[in-house]
Amino acid sequence: MSKRWYIVHTYSGYENKVKADLEHRIETMGMQDRIFDIQIPTERVTEIKEGGKREVKDSKIFPSYVLVRMEMDDDAWTCVRNTPGVTGFLGANGKPAPLSRDEYNKMMRKSDKGDAPKRTAVSLEVGTSVRVTTGPLAGFDGQVSEVNAEAGKIKVSLLIFGRETPVELTFDQIEVVA
Repeated sequence: MSKRWYIVHTYSGYENKVKADLEHRIETMGMQDRIFDIQIPTERVTEIKEGGKREVKDSKIFPSYVLVRMEMDDDAWTCVRNTPGVTGFLGANGKPAPLSRDEYNKMMRKSDKGDAPKRTAVSLEVGTSVRVTTGPLAGFDGQVSEVNAEAGKIKVSLLIFGRETPVELTFDQIEVVA
């Protein structure tokens, strides 16, 4: 038998509980020689809060899914399948399908880029009134005309010398005006 990664479907929001419960079941049922690892695919996300404060947190990439590395046999399948919160394995016709190494790497977003946040989540929308807080345009007020969360930038229409001028800024250069 070979160690393979399998996708386990769980109730939404129960991923961490399923992982903890399954780790406990593996220990109490003596399955350490057949179930080796449990992973919840996450990515680092930077959220921009009120006043431009940045908060980095882990966000689940695939909510309701947990990856389990195991040697598939009836006992290991039963141990995982009967864990509270688990609804089943991913696969065709009720048969668990193992992941290839490439599929696992994509799901876990394995790369050589280090541990920098991959995404930026922000509550800014087009039309939001903002004030520039840093740089040569500090003190100017304007309205958001475009949001590019992936790049961490926004376009703001500022009134400069009586003319509307579009300016590209980063999230940390502005604050929302109430």
